[in-house]
Amino acid sequence: MPDVPAHITGTVWKIETKVGDQVKAGDVLVILESMKMEMPVEAPEDGKVKEIRVKETQPVNEGDVLIVLA
Repeated sequence: MPDVPAHITGTVWKIETKVGDQVKAGDVLVILESMKMEMPVEAPEDGKVKEIRVKETQPVNEGDVLIVLA
């Protein structure tokens, strides 16, 4: 199961997927906001969204797991 971590410290601005969705490598899963810039977090590989561990407006640190793929 690949974990999809935050690559920056910021705030979850928008979640672009839901549990059960099939995603392909490169699909945007979450958009983080940091220093007034939007940073997309993409799927590292094809898979199915097993778990979403964050909510919109939640602050996150670099390395925090945002999404778990199966």
